[in-house]
Amino acid sequence: MTGTAPRGARRRSPGELESEVLAALWATDRALTPAQIQAELGGDLAYNTVHTILRRLHDKGLVVRDADGRRGAYRPAKDAAEMTAEAMYEVLGRGPDPIAALQRFVTGLGPAEEAALRDLLGGSGS
Repeated sequence: MTGTAPRGARRRSPGELESEVLAALWATDRALTPAQIQAELGGDLAYNTVHTILRRLHDKGLVVRDADGRRGAYRPAKDAAEMTAEAMYEVLGRGPDPIAALQRFVTGLGPAEEAALRDLLGGSGS
């Protein structure tokens, strides 16, 4: 059957596919074609599936087509840290008490993350 996953292949959710495609793009400093992304993801996805995910990411403003390079090559619109920070702002803004959510988040940090946060905020913690 054409267009179906190979026997034994795990079916991914659309959000998971988008994350995998973005991770492949973030892992390089050049624009990638759908075929290159397909190869990076292990080749178990149909080319059309990869192309559809890229179109969705483009519609969301998360990837851009490389206008200077090969036709049909894509690169991320934002780096991973910027996109993660924006997602965190969005989630904090959704809740009724963003300060309580932030307190909960901070108490769940590991020692390395806590030290990095203290450094970023300019406090020594001592």
